[in-house]
Amino acid sequence: RLYDLSAFVRLHPGGEQLLRRRAGTDVSAALDGPPHRHSANARRWLEQYYLGELRDGDDEEEEEEEGSRQSCPETEKPTDAAAPPVSRLDPRCKTVDVDKDLVDWRKPLLWQVGYLGEKYDEWVHQPVDRPIRLFHSDFLESLSKTAWYVVFLVWTPVVLYLSWVSYTSLAQGNTRLFSSFTTEYSIPVHKYYFPFIFLLGMFLWSLLEYLIHRFVFHMKPPASNYYLITLHFLLHGQHHKSPFDSSRLVFPPVPASLVIGFFYGVLQLLLPEVLGLSVFVGGLCGYVVYDMMHYYLHYGSPKKGTYLYGLKAYHVKHHFEHQKSGFGISTRFWDRPFRTLIPEEETFEKED
Repeated sequence: RLYDLSAFVRLHPGGEQLLRRRAGTDVSAALDGPPHRHSANARRWLEQYYLGELRDGDDEEEEEEEGSRQSCPETEKPTDAAAPPVSRLDPRCKTVDVDKDLVDWRKPLLWQVGYLGEKYDEWVHQPVDRPIRLFHSDFLESLSKTAWYVVFLVWTPVVLYLSWVSYTSLAQGNTRLFSSFTTEYSIPVHKYYFPFIFLLGMFLWSLLEYLIHRFVFHMKPPASNYYLITLHFLLHGQHHKSPFDSSRLVFPPVPASLVIGFFYGVLQLLLPEVLGLSVFVGGLCGYVVYDMMHYYLHYGSPKKGTYLYGLKAYHVKHHFEHQKSGFGISTRFWDRPFRTLIPEEETFEKED
């Protein structure tokens, strides 16, 4: 069986060079490991790049069947003698037939998935290398997609501005902790505390990131509830179905601003105004780092042995095999106390 992995080689969790060294060779044994035994989803993913079967031409039976079984791809001579040969793929060699899927990929998926019922959970966790369209409306569709750099360009100036506002407000010396309960024992918050409050906000974001990913994004909607299935697919299911859709790897600014505004309001209710703002801006910075890292874990090629190399392998294992564990994205820290850590031997960190 012959596969063309040209479009996938940069995305390979085990590294690009691991595939390039095996180009043109039999990888049957490598799929079973070491360094890693590939999951059923990984093998299903591979079939999307299937071209056809190689034959040595010595088998008489195969030669007799040549008229009915074409090898893929087939070279077609161009009409222009000066032009190079054109490689044409026989459509019969396509083993992944989206026309026979449970949904119609030619139409927006959001309003279809709710009808899958008890088949939804298995279907959404069988990833495909294919872009997804959610809405009929081009305007709504544009709001559901964004390039990775838009998140950085939109929110980084906000982080810088609010950091300056927080620091200068603390410098006035009017902020005191517990002042709403007692003035005698209230604690002054100096401007020198701002970096520590900022880091506290980033730390709290990492916890919030884990909790949202595990308990909201990975809720299992009831098979009988059309609306909860639809909501799940809108929030996160779409990403698991098409994990390498580059336009859906970061949170679009418009819906993100609604969620961010909600958390800002909560912090303003719980903490003094400037203190709440300082924690908030640290959390907002943590969110930007998280979104940038999430994109890189899907499309980056970190060097073998680095922290990001292990984190990329860890996150892809979450997508392809361990959907009920490995919820940490920017860090694996919270997977440990919550006991959802993917075992070390299950990652790609060891290589032959």
